[in-house]
Amino acid sequence: MNSNSKLRVALFFGGVSSEHEVSCVSASAWLRALGQSPCAEQYEVFPVGITKTGRWLACHPTPEAMADGSWEQGGCTPCVLSPDRADHGIWLLKDGKAELVRIDICAPVMHGKNGEDGTIQGLFEMARIPYVGCGVLGSAVCMDKAVANALMDAAGVPHCKWVAATRADLTLNGPVVLDAVEAKLDYPIFVKPANAGSSVGISKAADRAALEQAVEIALREDDKVVFEEFIDAQEVECAAIGNPDDPASVMTTRPGEILAGAEFYTYDDKYKNGVSQTVIPAHLSEEKLDEVKAEARKAYLALNCAGLSRCDFFVERGTGRVLCNELNTLPGFTPISMYPKLMEHEGLSYAALVDKLLRLALHRRKGAY
Repeated sequence: MNSNSKLRVALFFGGVSSEHEVSCVSASAWLRALGQSPCAEQYEVFPVGITKTGRWLACHPTPEAMADGSWEQGGCTPCVLSPDRADHGIWLLKDGKAELVRIDICAPVMHGKNGEDGTIQGLFEMARIPYVGCGVLGSAVCMDKAVANALMDAAGVPHCKWVAATRADLTLNGPVVLDAVEAKLDYPIFVKPANAGSSVGISKAADRAALEQAVEIALREDDKVVFEEFIDAQEVECAAIGNPDDPASVMTTRPGEILAGAEFYTYDDKYKNGVSQTVIPAHLSEEKLDEVKAEARKAYLALNCAGLSRCDFFVERGTGRVLCNELNTLPGFTPISMYPKLMEHEGLSYAALVDKLLRLALHRRKGAY
């Protein structure tokens, strides 16, 4: 702890990911929250921006500069996280000298690859610095849609029919693979990169020609492709919070829903064009709201999540079947994002939510590492 008794929070944002820009917007909201009560009295913030080329830069931006990307033009200092547990911090590298800054908590407000997939979490664990959100395994599992689907199958979490194929499978035996996909799934078929996040690289294919084109699009983002059946359903989202080492404390909200402005909920609809509308709670019966909430908790624990996740579900029209779509371990934290809005509906303001997530990071058992 620092001499002024405040905990120093390293706020990581940006990253080498297709979701770099939205990470900057999410982190700017965290920066504002850390300057408000109850956070301002307990924490001091140490922002670390990661550029699209992977440079780590300690900086002191305003929330506005962080959000619009102009933070890189400010006074930035190259830095690295020390894996040495005795350091417990970040080395600033300037004018041929290194200065150690002690860090109490890391908050990786980063979406997609290299931020939400267990990679940066591994660095934090090597350094043995507490951090916000899911661990290495939970992050990696939820990031990979094929692995997550397989584990949901094993845990009895209901979800839609699916098939996965690697780049090698599709390159060597593409027609055979697609024949198998068509044999198991009816059109239209959703085609997704296994590891991308936030609807990046996702297509809806209505026939074989569109399916082949969708595979090409998905392979631009990842080396593995997931094919999923189309479900005529209401899409709803729950917020989950808590640590699995204290399962009784894990809480999930009743779901909300987003009335999308596009045919399906795209990246632009989530973060750019502002057409979508948030409805909390979702337009479902009381019984169905509680069923989704219970399945969200089951999925959260089955996929080894910690800290937080957003749990996305389909409620099939006609049958009322509740099907888990995916869990997002570091969901959007922009002012229009569903996760903070769901928690606000539960009585937790944005700043109080940030404080709770930081406290969960401090109190999570460290396990083997």
